[in-house]
Amino acid sequence: MRTTYMAKASEVNRKWYVIDAEGKTLGRLSSEVASILRGKHKPTYTPNVDTGDHVILINASKIELTGKKLTDKIYYRHSQHPGGLKSRTALEMRTNYSERMLELAIRGMLPKGSLGRQMFKKLHVYAGNEHPHQAQQPEVYELRG
Repeated sequence: MRTTYMAKASEVNRKWYVIDAEGKTLGRLSSEVASILRGKHKPTYTPNVDTGDHVILINASKIELTGKKLTDKIYYRHSQHPGGLKSRTALEMRTNYSERMLELAIRGMLPKGSLGRQMFKKLHVYAGNEHPHQAQQPEVYELRG
């Protein structure tokens, strides 16, 4: 009788990957990073266990958007007070809050709930070229396509 392998949280072997976001499209990059954070690139992937790897994203301020999204796409947030709706265009987000822009895109592609929050903690986004994770010896990850 054959049984499906189900990974246990204690057996997961995590790697560190560094990905350069310069010149990459926001959505295509985000979906692949979300897949790595979930662990879907591994043969030991188990839906109810965090089998993913750590991802370091550098050059977040040089991310690309297609079409007219820089001027037309709007990010909303609310202060939870009456009339407290705030908005920013994608251009403002990219110039001032580029890390947050990538984090929002990737968080939306992860599972909702405690497992998704646990996966999101393995994402490290930096606007520039430098990151403080040299001690983890991250490998350079080449994106598909």
